[in-house]
Amino acid sequence: MKKTLQYLFDYKTLSKEQAKEILINISNGRYSDAEVTAFVTVYLMRTITIEELAGFTEALMDLCVKVDFSDHKTIDIVGTGGDGKDTFNISTLASFIVAGTGQKVAKQGNYGASTVSGASNVMELMGYQFKSDQQQLKKELEQANICFLHAPVFHPALKNVGPIRKSLGLRTFFNMLGPLVNPARPDYQLLGVYSLEMARIYTYFLQQSGRAFHIVYSLDGYDEISLTGDTKIISNSGERIATPEQLGRRRVTEDDIFGGKTLESAAEIFSNVIEGNGTWPQNAVVLANAATALHCTGNYKDYDDAYYAAVDSLDSGKARQCFNTLIAMNK
Repeated sequence: MKKTLQYLFDYKTLSKEQAKEILINISNGRYSDAEVTAFVTVYLMRTITIEELAGFTEALMDLCVKVDFSDHKTIDIVGTGGDGKDTFNISTLASFIVAGTGQKVAKQGNYGASTVSGASNVMELMGYQFKSDQQQLKKELEQANICFLHAPVFHPALKNVGPIRKSLGLRTFFNMLGPLVNPARPDYQLLGVYSLEMARIYTYFLQQSGRAFHIVYSLDGYDEISLTGDTKIISNSGERIATPEQLGRRRVTEDDIFGGKTLESAAEIFSNVIEGNGTWPQNAVVLANAATALHCTGNYKDYDDAYYAAVDSLDSGKARQCFNTLIAMNK
């Protein structure tokens, strides 16, 4: 690792093969925490390259616990995290709204590394039991339209660096890898990023993957559709700028979507929204993200049709039913 670090400190970049080898070694525990921390720090100081991203991603997918949901067309809704905005669990709630429309969701998540409540934090608190058993996950997918894949269970490399990421409390290149290494290999993906540079890198990468995708970036720095300002949306067919009014029928403030300072407060917001008792701004943001995910599948004529389907899922209680079914299956 010392030679690699010196190489990187000389402003050089890794080939795909080098990046893959290093991440496999990290997964196998061949480096000390200090060496891994130094390696991670390199990517806090410069942007990851497409070759490096491809190598890291390939390593994690080769090493991950495999699941096969090919009987279903699945979607994942995820942000990179690390935007420093401390919103409530928008993408997780959007996943249940999407599930409520009948669309199968293979949602991957992790504990929050730079926020109070990551997707795994709130799902665990709500009573979900993390698992890697394919039959159980497939049963959840078929009965609740959604299953949850806790990243460390499937990715030993992510599990090994968890304490380092937590102690740093900063976004690292592992934030970037997370959305790309869902072991279910979903057919569709709504991916939120924290910068336009990240959007560019993901676009190049996902264009080569063959899957349908929508990348979203709120121009004021959120890694999801925040409705606090305009959002850049990049898909297989091009890119556009959308206003809060176009996506969520209204503009909201930063305070409207704050997730609280504790996991318990984040969980309370989650419960209120899924039970149909969310505030107007909270509902609007979740619906906008869910509608954009639905639009990504190509199953809706236009965005408005996808939005109406999302509204019906929340208002009719279908999203809540998916959530209750999933949690009941974990008792």
